[in-house]
Amino acid sequence: MSQQEGPTPAGPRFVLASASPARLSVLRAAGVEPLVRVSDVDEDAVAAALGPDATPEHVVTALATAKAREVLRALSAEYPHGGVLDDAVIVGCDSMLHVDGRLEGKPHTPEVARARWEVMRGRSGALLTGHCVLRVHGGRLAGEVADHSTTTVHFSSPTDADLDAYLATGEPLKVAGAFTLDGLGGWFVEGIEGDPSSVIGIGLPLVRRLLGDLGVGVAELWAANRT
Repeated sequence: MSQQEGPTPAGPRFVLASASPARLSVLRAAGVEPLVRVSDVDEDAVAAALGPDATPEHVVTALATAKAREVLRALSAEYPHGGVLDDAVIVGCDSMLHVDGRLEGKPHTPEVARARWEVMRGRSGALLTGHCVLRVHGGRLAGEVADHSTTTVHFSSPTDADLDAYLATGEPLKVAGAFTLDGLGGWFVEGIEGDPSSVIGIGLPLVRRLLGDLGVGVAELWAANRT
């Protein structure tokens, strides 16, 4: 008679250091229900501190790292005796579009978004995604890894009427590069070369590799989601 297997042990709690609904949607579709915590990092200050010689790849990775560390600091104050931080991974994210020699984040205003689309029309850009993963055991930082991925995005040339209507929705004001792949902006993307999940906001292949560097497998995250 075979021995009956015991329950599958739960994996670490996944903490998403981002307010992005798109990132949350990607993770949920991939079988993970994260705890969402938003950092109060001053992104402009972090980028400025890197200096003018910082590469675009360094900028997005440094921003993701700053966000993950800030969320760890906040959670440590919220759970001084462990709790969530007994066994967790904290993932920080940052995405920016590198096009025409410029690194672009969220435009915030219709005027800035329009100016960026005037440059992007009919061209290609590099969507840079930085991720940092912190491994936490017993309330203490046990490991940290960070890296970036690059996906080439080929843009179409929307008509003036379509661009006006798109800007009026407000969607491009809140996202890096003033476009989405999984929303209304998808109408104006001719194609991509690379990881589509990173364009949406969180690169699953990159996060899986970083988790693996810290000894965490995807199956452990699925197990945690079942508890």
